[in-house]
Amino acid sequence: MSQSEFSIIAQYFESLTLRRDDTFLGIGDDCAILTCPAGHSVAVSIDTLVEGIHFFSDVDPRTLGHKSLAVGLSDLAAMGATPAWFTLALTLPNVDEHWLSQFSLGLSSLAKYHNIQLVGGDTTRGPLTISIQVHGHVKANEALRRDGAQVGDLIYVTGTLGDAGAALQLKLHNLEQSVLDDEDKSYLVSRLELPTPRIEISHKLIGIATSAIDISDGLSADLGHIISKSGVGAEIVIEQLPLSVAMTKIDKTTAYDLALTSGDDYELCFTVPPQYKKQIERELASHCTQIGVITEHSSGFKIIDKKGDVFSLQGKGYDHFPS
Repeated sequence: MSQSEFSIIAQYFESLTLRRDDTFLGIGDDCAILTCPAGHSVAVSIDTLVEGIHFFSDVDPRTLGHKSLAVGLSDLAAMGATPAWFTLALTLPNVDEHWLSQFSLGLSSLAKYHNIQLVGGDTTRGPLTISIQVHGHVKANEALRRDGAQVGDLIYVTGTLGDAGAALQLKLHNLEQSVLDDEDKSYLVSRLELPTPRIEISHKLIGIATSAIDISDGLSADLGHIISKSGVGAEIVIEQLPLSVAMTKIDKTTAYDLALTSGDDYELCFTVPPQYKKQIERELASHCTQIGVITEHSSGFKIIDKKGDVFSLQGKGYDHFPS
């Protein structure tokens, strides 16, 4: 590398984020020293993005910087945690100053928006790989979890589903291009490359939601984690899945299959008791959609149409190590 590891850190990352009062010691020593607010616990999650697996080699480095942090922030949102600190391990094939400058700008912008501080990490040479560990804080007894769904709870999702998966299929030339105009395509790609962590929404769910998860591997797979951990079943109505305008223009069966199985949406799926239905729809009406209900465990996981017929699912959700 033409620059040393330490000069890269100093130039691109040392002053990347705002300094938080609860950071006693950040970048510059062997460890960071952090202070958790009284009465709170630390929520920790780590994600790794690998070139050719999680992103294309020609992706805009600024959007990659955004997404690299967004996926971790989405995990914090799923727990109802407030972002506080993160660490970055960056493996680079070589030192590209333009790439580093743009990557750090994308990372910095999202970090400052959510007031999360970079407090340490590592840089090394090798295939382009980005690992970010996020830390947040939440009162342990208020954390949103996967294992609390109860029979009769309503199932909601935020935003729209399948957009990121459609963008991926567009890039792979596996989706009909002619039905979408340039604005549609741009929107779908932005949903793939610039996901929005639902931090603010998750905080409104504390004390209301019985379970929550972020949709990173596809709705069917991630809702499946909730029902497995909670020991319940679920029934969702295919026509109730929220689709963007762009998604309504493609083949309906393909759109529904993408909404159910494609990853990278980074929306939230959560369950709430029916008595909170009016409150949810009053406070979050423009941000979430009810798609089904939690059922008895013996009922399993059913996907039906509005006539009550079973919808045949084509995909299974993303898995790094499929059998």
